[in-house]
This record gives sequence, structure tokens and C-alpha cells, in this order.
Amino acid sequence: MPVAPTLKSRRANRRYAADAGLLVVAAAFVLPLAWVVLSALDPDANLQVKIPDGLTLDNFDAVLEPDITFTPLLNSLILCGGATLLTVVCAALAAYPLSRFRSRLNRPFLLTILFATSLPITAIMVPVYALFVQVDLIDTMQGTIFFFAASQLPFAIWLMKNFMDGVPKELEEAAWTDGASSFQSLLRIVLPLMGPGVGVVTVFSFVMMWGNFFVPFMLLLSPDQMPASVSINDFFGNRGTVVYGQLAAFSVIYSTPVILLYVLVARRLGGGFALGGAVKG
Repeated sequence: MPVAPTLKSRRANRRYAADAGLLVVAAAFVLPLAWVVLSALDPDANLQVKIPDGLTLDNFDAVLEPDITFTPLLNSLILCGGATLLTVVCAALAAYPLSRFRSRLNRPFLLTILFATSLPITAIMVPVYALFVQVDLIDTMQGTIFFFAASQLPFAIWLMKNFMDGVPKELEEAAWTDGASSFQSLLRIVLPLMGPGVGVVTVFSFVMMWGNFFVPFMLLLSPDQMPASVSINDFFGNRGTVVYGQLAAFSVIYSTPVILLYVLVARRLGGGFALGGAVKG
């Protein structure tokens, strides 16, 4: 008569099954990244993930041209950098009263913000496009920056408010006693102490804008203003057959600013909130 598996063996089997599932998920993420890196260095790149027969930098030489890479990347940095700065500033100013002052309207307002984060951009682009035509903001960098910021602001406010709740109010009350205004306490006490939270909002907003194709494709018409998220579409057939090696090389270059921003923020703000012992004394 077979012996029933022990509890220890059942736990081991569940652990092995979980590990196998995690490996499958990891492979789903690693394989596309491996294809990009290997194809960028492969002179005969195709859709297969394979070790190149020989390494070459010709794909990077082909795409490192002003009209192919440098101008679109500069446009992306202007659009996403300006919109991220505007988003973080407006989110901090909006989250501060929601975090520090109690009102019966706070909860409905936050729920409205949460609902706004679920609205797909495609559902509002037609009226937005018509509005931008009327106010003469179509095909302008500043108009696209404003819309980028407005589309990311609801979730940025929600995140910023939750981080701001972790800063003790007693620190501000001490500053108010010394004559500081609410705006001064926000700048000199709250924001420095919630630096990791500001970093999270900054990285999240920048990444979401950096990879956005639809908004600049709809609101910008001039080719010289197109960001890299739109110009990458030129590699898919507009120049004849798809050159996979150049597409992969452009993708590596296009991903670099986001990776650098994440590494920079993670190093500077990786220590977490510096609130331990702040209200003791």
C-alpha cells in the first residue's frame, strides 16, 4: 500500500512548483531583453534569439544620426522632462492640503482622482484634439507637455498624498511656531523628508510618459518635433523591410535615459524615509 506523502514533501513540491512558475515568468521578461541586446550586436539579426556569429557596432553607427536618434531623443527629453517637472510640482501642491487638512470633501475628491486614473487616454483624445485645435495648441511642444502632465497628475497626486501622510505633522507645527508659513514648511520639511516618495513619483511619471506613443502621435504633426517613442515606428516598414539589428540598436539607446534615471534615483533615495527619532526629544 503506497505511503501518503508527508507534510514536508508536500511543502517541497509546492515550493518547486512555485519556483518553476517564477522561472517561466522570468523567462517571459528576459527573452525579449536578450533579443534586443543580442540583435543590436548581430550583423544578421532576425526575430530569433541567438548568439551572434560575430559582434559588430554597425547597427549603432547606422542609427546614430541626428534625424534618426539625436533629435527624437532630445524631443523626448524635453517633453517628458518638462511634463514630469510640472506633474511633480502640481502633485505636491495638491497633495499637501489633502494630507494635512481634514474635510468631508477629501474622500470624494480622492475617489474622483482614483476614478480618473482608470480613464483610457484613447477615450478622451478626440475632444482633446478638438480643444487643442480651438486654442491653437495642436502641434506644439508646450501643449503636449500640458496634456502629458494632466494625464499623469491624478495618480501622481494619489501617490504623493500617501507618501506625505508618513511625515509627522509635529515637525511642521514646530516650524509654524518659529514663524514658518505652510508653503515654507512644505518646501523645507515635508518634501526633503519624503524624498523617496518624490523620487518614486518622478520615476513613475517619467517612465509612463517616455513610452507613450499615442499622445504625441496625435498632438504633434511636424516630423522634427516627434519624440523617440513615435519615430521608432519608422523602423517598421516605412524604410522597406524591417532592419532588426538597427531596430534593436535604437531600442537600446532609447531605453538608456530611463535606466539612468532609475539608477540615479535608486542610489540617492534608496535609504528610505529619514524619520526615525525625528519627533523624539
